[in-house]
Amino acid sequence: MSKSLSSLSYAAALGGAVLSMLPSMAAAQLTGNVSLTSDYVWRGSSQTREKPAVQAGVKYAHDSGFYASVWGSNVKFKPDNDASSEFDIALGWSGKLAEDWALDAYYLRYQYPGAQGSPNWNEINVALTWRDNYWLSVGHSTNAMASKTTGTYALVGARYPVNDKWRIEGTLARYFLDSAYADSYTHGSLGVVWAFQAPFEARLMLHGTDSAAKRMFPGMAGSRVEFALQASF
Repeated sequence: MSKSLSSLSYAAALGGAVLSMLPSMAAAQLTGNVSLTSDYVWRGSSQTREKPAVQAGVKYAHDSGFYASVWGSNVKFKPDNDASSEFDIALGWSGKLAEDWALDAYYLRYQYPGAQGSPNWNEINVALTWRDNYWLSVGHSTNAMASKTTGTYALVGARYPVNDKWRIEGTLARYFLDSAYADSYTHGSLGVVWAFQAPFEARLMLHGTDSAAKRMFPGMAGSRVEFALQASF
């Protein structure tokens, strides 16, 4: 079986196992998205060697707030470790804390089928949102980026709805990494989103990182532009 077919089979089996753990569909909601992006940028660095990516995700949420999700993308790392796909599996809870405040807490598994070595790793994340347009998120791992060292990722973000079709979004983040592994680094993004025809939207994002990120991800960090088309259901 080819590597791509193996990855798809793995994702299907994993998705089925996650969904089977959830309560009945009578009290749940299934949502998802599919997107095509010019570059898969994760925490300021390219995960596809600045090449396009096809991405898709599905989320199964219960009325209680508990949910499970699976998201996938093609990847191509530098140096090459034979990873061709990434699957992010999340189990968590999200809901309102008050009229203007919402919380999302989840366990996240980064999985790279067929890759050499042991690139898979876990992370605990918490995100606090105010009035749906401002958020603070923190992720912590004792095996950040499969380095066997600790890492804490903190991000603040905001979106500004211009009208029903246009909005502006921006983020600023710091990745606090164990100095035994790498220097901590900062990155940010600023972009515009056009919801031109439901359920489709287009996104143009500008990404930037500091010099520490450039040293850690040579050729894959720094300033870059990302354009994406997404459909949600």
